[in-house]
Amino acid sequence: MRVGVDARHLGAGRGVARYVEGMLGALARAFPGDDWIALVPGRAALAAPPGVRLVRPAAPSRVLFGAAALTGRPRLDLLLGGGIDVLWLPAPAPVAASAEVPMLLTVHDRSFEARPQDFTAYERLWHRAAAPRRLAARARIVVAVSSATREDLLAAGWPVEPARLRVVAPGADGVADTTTAAARPSYLLFVGALEPRKGIDVLAAAYRDARARGLQTELLVAGSGRLAGQLAGIDGVTRAGAVDDARLAELYAGARALVLPSWLEGFGLPPLEAALHGVPSVLTDLPVFHETLGAAALYVPPGDSAALADALLRVDADSALRERLGSEARAAARQLTWARAAAGMHAALTEAAGT
Repeated sequence: MRVGVDARHLGAGRGVARYVEGMLGALARAFPGDDWIALVPGRAALAAPPGVRLVRPAAPSRVLFGAAALTGRPRLDLLLGGGIDVLWLPAPAPVAASAEVPMLLTVHDRSFEARPQDFTAYERLWHRAAAPRRLAARARIVVAVSSATREDLLAAGWPVEPARLRVVAPGADGVADTTTAAARPSYLLFVGALEPRKGIDVLAAAYRDARARGLQTELLVAGSGRLAGQLAGIDGVTRAGAVDDARLAELYAGARALVLPSWLEGFGLPPLEAALHGVPSVLTDLPVFHETLGAAALYVPPGDSAALADALLRVDADSALRERLGSEARAAARQLTWARAAAGMHAALTEAAGT
């Protein structure tokens, strides 16, 4: 099978980029007999996952795909050399493709519909150009990254029948750390984009509140984004900025607990990545987190900074709680491997290709 991939997100360093890198690498490892051809526009230095051939048009992504959205040219399958059995779009984005080429679309969440205020004017324009619902109608198979996302798409009336909708959760492979929760260094950890839907304002208010009530443990923030300023000047907060995979693994291994006060998530990799190191999480009470971690986390209502402050104080003070939650979370996370994800995605791609 010759699979063409819209890999424009590779190297971007955020959630979809980590998803593409993890899933594409796992697919190429598990199914080396297939041809994996990924398009990444521009000239930025980039290493392809082993077994994946990169196609690198010189034009920047915005120019290339902006033209495709406006004119229907250039077509992704032709940019990849033609003869493509199936195109995989790892996220809704502006694109053009030949009508006869089957397509599989991954949908992570409906944040662009549910919380449009979280995005800049340019991002909202880009979402409009992407026409996610039209892509879903065009695709032979639509993959949701969680059952929560699948149910949300159906409830919102997306033009995709249940027979074309699959759930393939991402993976969370990593090197397990054996440090006990009680012996971990003294910092709480946030990992993610510093953007509105991640609850940065809630995190800032909750951490200030917890510090005022005696919390001594520092908060380390790994990620970048336009809301970084909301965390500036808060006593006890250190911003690490964007970090590579090796540094991120070190941060997980040394964390006392992960905190992720998102308003909305389609899946959420950081709690599972942290769990592989035995690190517990404080999370907002979202269906997807119950789907992946069950009772192996502390939950607070979305937007409730007072409840989040209470949870931070509780997880910081109770080493037995951290140990229990970390152990239970690790057991849950070990079920969600990239090898399992690749098997599910390959079955969906094969179905979409009709082979």
